[in-house]
Amino acid sequence: MEKVPMTARGFNRLQEELKHLKSVERPAVIKAIAEAREHGDLSENAEYHAARERQSFIEGRVMELEDKISRAEVIDPTKLSGSAIKFGATVTLADEDTDEEVTYQIVGQDESDIKAGFISITSPLARALIGKQVGDSVEVTTPGGSKSYEITGIQFK
Repeated sequence: MEKVPMTARGFNRLQEELKHLKSVERPAVIKAIAEAREHGDLSENAEYHAARERQSFIEGRVMELEDKISRAEVIDPTKLSGSAIKFGATVTLADEDTDEEVTYQIVGQDESDIKAGFISITSPLARALIGKQVGDSVEVTTPGGSKSYEITGIQFK
């Protein structure tokens, strides 16, 4: 069974979503199905079919979250150190064309939010950064074309 790396923040977010689905969404959809059944003929009951689709989505998401939580490998970046980039590192990069600096933390797949500065460990940029050190250059092919960055800082916070 393959472990799923994530930070404590990402693990807690998955647990909160699972709790919400089980305690709020699931009971609400069961109630909606019961109400739709009371309206009679199920074959032509759009409310019933919509509620059943919602129930199917919720149950699928619950199974997915339970699987990820059971396989989670929670990594605390504050306990990491070293000069090479690894999961959990906060990396400062300088665009070699524009000298614009950006900072990203490498996090688990479910935690990524590029606008908030969190990139997934599976993203092309994160994969290119793993193992590199301050002063190294990386070239990454992105949907917008090829970009070159110089690593200007690595922190574990």
